[in-house]
Amino acid sequence: MTSEPSVDKVRLDRWLWAARFYKTRSVAADAIDGGKVQVSGTRVKRSKLVEVGDQLRIRKPPYEFLVTVRQLSEHRGPAKVAQTLYEESQESVHARERLRAQLTHQPVAAYEGKGRPTKKDRRQIDRLKRGH
Repeated sequence: MTSEPSVDKVRLDRWLWAARFYKTRSVAADAIDGGKVQVSGTRVKRSKLVEVGDQLRIRKPPYEFLVTVRQLSEHRGPAKVAQTLYEESQESVHARERLRAQLTHQPVAAYEGKGRPTKKDRRQIDRLKRGH
């Protein structure tokens, strides 16, 4: 059998990467250092050892995840396996769905400027500056 040996504790940055919240461990570490990840409501370091049952708050703007660690893994696997590593709270799921609905109905800010002036625009600007 090629099952993973049982692990009692795993570094937080490694678990976040294995659970597919972040694409790389360095991005996970930067998020932890930036205070975007909390364990049991407290700010922690990337080397914090995570145990089964720990409550995590993960902020990935504009969304926020409240998850409970269900399994530990030091290796990144398929997405189906990664989803078994945690359980997201119902209030977190509902809050994300409400925010997603609000964002889809919100008007998108579009840039209406034209960028750099054309040659014709530059000539008009020059004429205005010279007073002709």
